[in-house]
Amino acid sequence: MRGLLIAFGVMAILANPVAAKPPLRDVPKIDNALLDLGIADIIRKQCPDISARMLKALNYVWGLKAEAGRLGYTDAEIDAYIDSDAEKTRMRARGDEFFKARGVETSDPQSYCALGRAEIQKSSRIGSLLKAK
Repeated sequence: MRGLLIAFGVMAILANPVAAKPPLRDVPKIDNALLDLGIADIIRKQCPDISARMLKALNYVWGLKAEAGRLGYTDAEIDAYIDSDAEKTRMRARGDEFFKARGVETSDPQSYCALGRAEIQKSSRIGSLLKAK
């Protein structure tokens, strides 16, 4: 009987292989949300007329971390993704593409302001993290 139970246990394990989690960079819900957070941060730093909704941003970050945890990622995996130099470089490149596609001139703070005001007006995720002074 014991041998039969062990055999069933082994078959159950083999029948249900543990699904490997994709890297967090491949989870659009998390990756795109962090990109939006970074874009909002750059806008508020570059535009003197816009500031951050800091409590909202902190809640947003905590919510993302909680969501990643619900998806099965450990704190160590989340921190490794956030702290990775390669991921920071990739996110900067994505942010640069975002700004370029929207006509932001990096040497002109007012172009960041125009984008920030547009994001605020359309109530985008980026705009929800910003406020006009």
